Amino acid sequence: MEQHQPSPSGVLLREWRTRRRYSQLDLSLLADISARHLSCLETGRARPSRTMLLRLSTALDIPLRERNTLLLAAGHAPAYRESGLDDTYMALVRSAIDTMLRAHEPFPAVVVDRWWNVVDANRATGVLMDGIPPHVLEPRPNVFRLTLHPDGLAPRLANRTEVRELFLERLRRQAVATGDGELRALHEEVLGYPHPTGQDTDAPPAAVPGPIQVPLRIRSPLGELSMFGTLATFGAPADVTLSELAIELFYPLDDFTARTLRELSAAGEPRGSVSPDREV
Repeated sequence: MEQHQPSPSGVLLREWRTRRRYSQLDLSLLADISARHLSCLETGRARPSRTMLLRLSTALDIPLRERNTLLLAAGHAPAYRESGLDDTYMALVRSAIDTMLRAHEPFPAVVVDRWWNVVDANRATGVLMDGIPPHVLEPRPNVFRLTLHPDGLAPRLANRTEVRELFLERLRRQAVATGDGELRALHEEVLGYPHPTGQDTDAPPAAVPGPIQVPLRIRSPLGELSMFGTLATFGAPADVTLSELAIELFYPLDDFTARTLRELSAAGEPRGSVSPDREV
């Protein structure tokens, strides 16, 4: 019997199928191809066309960057452009981001890349950055480092145990789903941060339960600020950079927080705000 060496693209296809926990039959039904043909693609007995790889990528929900990698592994040209936010090509996107960031003031908002590095932020984000030492914020702020690092927000979080567990699980799931080595490394890094224990670690839960299970409760000289976040992404992106951007918008969870953030905004730019960094 003739033996076939798995092709690079076949190995990648199998890895993504395994990561998604699909059998060959599952994926063949999703992609509307035969299980036998899929088996031939994975084992190297058949060479996949560009159209077939894009169809399988869609069925597997593979990120655009990794779709390009899969195409290159099969000898095809990349299908998705990768641009910088300062490129003329991205002018309309940049304008939309700026509009969202400004419109959300006096509440904090940040733009993050796939590794949760902050690439842009509005002025109100200074309330989250105030007092954070440069070694936590450089070379650019990272949401997970900023929140969980012992020199970051962690000592000021009134519910740091809840936030830590939520953030670690979120990061772990994303690392598993994407297979991204940098996300795995980031998870290992923040998992290793020292975590205070004892009865004084967390403040009691809020007296009145709210609609958000784990809000961000930050102790400040003005009182405890309670916020929750939402993530906005771009629909149907055709650019790698755009597909990896998300805008996290923070909203006040009580009247005191809303009033305090408005007063800080009226008084001037909060200290510690992030300078935009669009070198994505």
